[in-house]
Amino acid sequence: MSGHSKWHNIKGKKQAEDAKRGKLFTKLGKELSIAAREGGGNIDSNPRLRSAIEKAKAGGMPNNNIERAVKRGTGELKDGFEILELAYEGYGPEGTAILVEVATDNKNRTSAEVRKIFSKFGGSMGEQGCVSWMFKTVGNITLKDSDLTEDQVFEIATKCEAEDFVKEENGWNLTVEPKSLYSAKEILEQEGIEIENAELDKVPNTYVKLVGDKAQKMLRLLNELEDSDDVTKLFSNYDIADEEFEIFLNS
Repeated sequence: MSGHSKWHNIKGKKQAEDAKRGKLFTKLGKELSIAAREGGGNIDSNPRLRSAIEKAKAGGMPNNNIERAVKRGTGELKDGFEILELAYEGYGPEGTAILVEVATDNKNRTSAEVRKIFSKFGGSMGEQGCVSWMFKTVGNITLKDSDLTEDQVFEIATKCEAEDFVKEENGWNLTVEPKSLYSAKEILEQEGIEIENAELDKVPNTYVKLVGDKAQKMLRLLNELEDSDDVTKLFSNYDIADEEFEIFLNS
């Protein structure tokens, strides 16, 4: 989990320019459309959509863009775009496992792009199921207040029936059953507990340690995948020291 958490911390620094509106809005819009398509356009009965709208607003997405993306998902806006959720699996340096989740309107284009990025950094795409068995899906909730004591977090974890909690670089993280993610989020919000993020996560069973050139190649591979308009989430089982992240950030 720590490696995954570190990647989330650095990508904002490394990709500050990338966060310029266009690319960010594209990814947010896809999530809005998919959430609306899967659960309908009513946020009261669709917690995934409610969460997507919260993220879109936090990212500065204009209301009319949000509404258009939701209508595209519900079918009210018929503009010919159909967003598919897909997952690709492959290997990075030293056989590290990589899961790539995408949202795309062109499967062939996205598949070719992801394969090209893997190859560029010495990795390779694999068959479906080749590495997914190495990961466990969990619900991950990050609390906004990082100054909470362990006793306070224990009480919070009890309220939402969390399986575990841990202090990481980005604050306190609670682990809940995947199916309970949104209901746990609602319980915490009703208790007045501020949440930074709530999402499904994939935690590896084992880790592969990378150092030196292999570590840098892995971070460049992840960075380029993350840079793709179609990629929504990345998961990997790398173990990379903080010093390697600093080298990457300063490269």
